[in-house]
Amino acid sequence: MKGRQSSGPVTTEIYADDAFFDSNKNVGIFSGHVKVADPRFTLQSEKLTVYITKGENQGLEKAVAEGNVAVVRDRPDPSGGAPTRAVGRSDQATYFASTGNVELRGTPRVQEGVNTHIATSPDTVMVVNQNGQLTTHGPSRTEIRQEPKTDEGEKENEAKPPPSPKESATP
Repeated sequence: MKGRQSSGPVTTEIYADDAFFDSNKNVGIFSGHVKVADPRFTLQSEKLTVYITKGENQGLEKAVAEGNVAVVRDRPDPSGGAPTRAVGRSDQATYFASTGNVELRGTPRVQEGVNTHIATSPDTVMVVNQNGQLTTHGPSRTEIRQEPKTDEGEKENEAKPPPSPKESATP
């Protein structure tokens, strides 16, 4: 089952301090300590607006999270190892049900493992698709961290003197 999407129904739970529903507009607004638990991701924000499709096949059309948004998505490892965790933070995130894409706006940043991709402008938009691919529109910075090697790397590190306290002290 790892890596495969279920063809059955998906249950999404939304927790919030306050909720408002408008059945004429098919909109739900959740506010205050919003938490979303979904098998595909988890989300936290200050406000969440959910748009439901109209007609016979009602379902989620899109969801817009606002205010201190954090989205966490675990992607299964195809070789059976531990899943890869991606964490997105932004001022606003929009989830589009038709594509599974999450669009991050408002100085977004995405961290996957030890690597981080950070917008350098509040106007930068990052789009994470359901396969874990990230597309960025606008200026950004990427930090790629490499862990030291455990075998030969330790021997190399032992040969180097530790940095002096003067170098690491802040002025």
